Amino acid sequence: MRNISILSAVVVSMGLSGCGDNTPPATGTPKAPPPPALTEAEKVAMLATLPAPYSAGDLENGRRVFARCRSCHTITPGGPNMTGPNLYGVFGRAAGSDAKFSYSHAMRTAGFSWDADKLDHWLQNPRTFLPGNKMTYPGLPDATDRRDVIAFLKVETGFKPETAKAAASATAPLS
Repeated sequence: MRNISILSAVVVSMGLSGCGDNTPPATGTPKAPPPPALTEAEKVAMLATLPAPYSAGDLENGRRVFARCRSCHTITPGGPNMTGPNLYGVFGRAAGSDAKFSYSHAMRTAGFSWDADKLDHWLQNPRTFLPGNKMTYPGLPDATDRRDVIAFLKVETGFKPETAKAAASATAPLS
């Protein structure tokens, strides 16, 4: 009988009790659910809408090359910052603007927004592109790999091509 009491105490202390919900109460405002993941067909269709040279990108190669970046960056909606900031929604975002990430002074005061051209130059050599930044990655010298990573990021991080933006504004009700 004593063994059952000890086991019960361990189960309760570890939060493994089957009675009730042991989840801590939510704090703050609830987050909107992340957008549904794109199907492979949707990814291919989105790739085709990207401007050249990114429309010719190889998404599988981009995914493989981006694996080098995953130790420091996440790309999911609402994903955590790590050594580097979460990259979801990076295109069009002002450099150094994520309030939840501690950027270098150089990045906070860079004065530009991320686009494919800026990211291409950044990935080629972060140290020479923006001296004084904290990123230790030496760069990605192969232009094809950079193209593929950028195409992959555009498809995976919520980028909305200009054609999608134009279509959305054309169908939006007038106020």
